[in-house]
Amino acid sequence: MPDISFSPTTAIVTASDSGIGAATAIALAEAGMDVGVTWHSDEEGAQQTADAVRERGRRAVVARFDATELDRVAGVIDHLTDELGGLDVFVNNAGGGSNGPFLETTIEQWRDTVALNLDGAFAGLQAAARHMVAAGRGGRLIAVTSVHAHQPRVGSSAYVAAKHGLSGLIETMAQELGEHGITANAVAPGEIATPMNDMESEDAEGTHRPGIPLARPGKPEEIAAVIAFLASPAAAYVTGANWAVDGGMLQMGPQAGSHLTDDAWRRG
Repeated sequence: MPDISFSPTTAIVTASDSGIGAATAIALAEAGMDVGVTWHSDEEGAQQTADAVRERGRRAVVARFDATELDRVAGVIDHLTDELGGLDVFVNNAGGGSNGPFLETTIEQWRDTVALNLDGAFAGLQAAARHMVAAGRGGRLIAVTSVHAHQPRVGSSAYVAAKHGLSGLIETMAQELGEHGITANAVAPGEIATPMNDMESEDAEGTHRPGIPLARPGKPEEIAAVIAFLASPAAAYVTGANWAVDGGMLQMGPQAGSHLTDDAWRRG
């Protein structure tokens, strides 16, 4: 077993050009880590994240990353790890997907969503884990899943299935990698004020959500804070966990169901 006095200095955060990924890269920089920043279509956003990392006195390395290009995923992780001089923390944040009724979802839409949210995550997490095992210093593997890894959502069958799969992958990784001093955990955000949801962080406080106990969307920084904890020495005994960071949304299942007044929910 590696020594439990784990002190991370290097991290990679996929899809860190905006939203949760950008906030996480900045939080890890504030915790003393050099950060590999990746982007898929927003190179300018990635450079802004990298600048924010450097403003905190840490190194930033930027690379394009497409989680659906499965034969290239490991190569990007390898490249960033070499540039950083090692890899202590890997955050799989890349994800997303289109919505549509189950009966109308094509096999192509299904495969695209599963490739992005599950296949690409597997390839990235495996590449990162191999570096950590080879280095023999332990490590932290963290996947950003969704509350829908725990409860479904109408019109999101492929996304929900992929996030359930990713949650199960993390739990199995925790079992297999523990002997190497590597922890594997998932963070499951609820509704977060990000560009993907047509919001910015500052919009969270002014947006009312009566169906969430805390009555608002979350901020990317609030997800990043939990990820930063899981990446830290303080989380040495946390592995195989699924952390819902959702303002209490998941606690509202029966309560919300009994208070619905029409069938609008059936349309997603």
